[in-house]
Amino acid sequence: MHIAYRSGIGYNKICFIIYPVLSEEESMPHANIIYVTNLQLPELELYSRFSENQLLHYFEPGPGVFIAESPIVAGRALDAGYEPISILVEESELYGASAELISRCQGIPVYTAPGEVLTQLTGFALTRGLLCAMRRRPLPSVAEICAGASRIAILENVVNPTNIGAIFRSAAALNMDAVLLTSGCSDPLYRRAIRVSMGTVFQIPWTIFDREYAWPQPAMSELQKFGFKTAAMALTDKSVCIDDPSVLAEEKLAIVLGTEGDGLAQKTIADCDYTIRIPMSHGVDSLNVAAASAVAFWQLGMKAVRDGK
Repeated sequence: MHIAYRSGIGYNKICFIIYPVLSEEESMPHANIIYVTNLQLPELELYSRFSENQLLHYFEPGPGVFIAESPIVAGRALDAGYEPISILVEESELYGASAELISRCQGIPVYTAPGEVLTQLTGFALTRGLLCAMRRRPLPSVAEICAGASRIAILENVVNPTNIGAIFRSAAALNMDAVLLTSGCSDPLYRRAIRVSMGTVFQIPWTIFDREYAWPQPAMSELQKFGFKTAAMALTDKSVCIDDPSVLAEEKLAIVLGTEGDGLAQKTIADCDYTIRIPMSHGVDSLNVAAASAVAFWQLGMKAVRDGK
């Protein structure tokens, strides 16, 4: 066996860590493993000091940084071609569920310590014991997102990262081709949004409306040029059920969902081609936006299934 000695980081006693002797094939999963003995290391500030907004602007004017949490989520980011910067992993996970991911990230530092130490560093318990800092990429244009798509989701000012993550997971699973967000939405690459999406944010194309495609206009008019009809999810006197044959038959449809509290802006509803609603019972008149999105995506995405796409 290998015995490593370490003290510090608030430990009140000497620690001996015992590792099993490994075969050559089972040797350390990564050559650049760094045992954390100083929580003030500048290299750890990505995980401890910077807010989500600061990470977003970390490499300004270029794309910034995001934090992927758990081996599964970080693995999906790698599968999508995102570049890792460093890994923070609980010591117990070096040879556990994180080993395969770590082996895929050669050439970057892998910082490790016991779970309670990393909780002290980050302020929260790590999901599945791992965080991975990764570089963002430039966002595609609205035109690139719409090219070849027949069903897209549009999110207007959805500010809760948990809802963003849940909507992305439903969109990826239930036949949406892409997601477009207004600038008032929470960032899909915030750590919580990524975690709730289970990494599906890396599996479905998305972008944010920019100045060229300001929302709701001229973005709505541009979507119409791309061949899309728009369907606002809202309760009005003109709302039709989400299984309305005219809506279902549209070749290209954009489903527009609004913010958690007030829903869609009145101007957005007025500019859309359809206003649709989910039929409900027991006097309930609305669902959480994430739950409503799943119902709408299932119903309105079925055309792709029927068409064999």
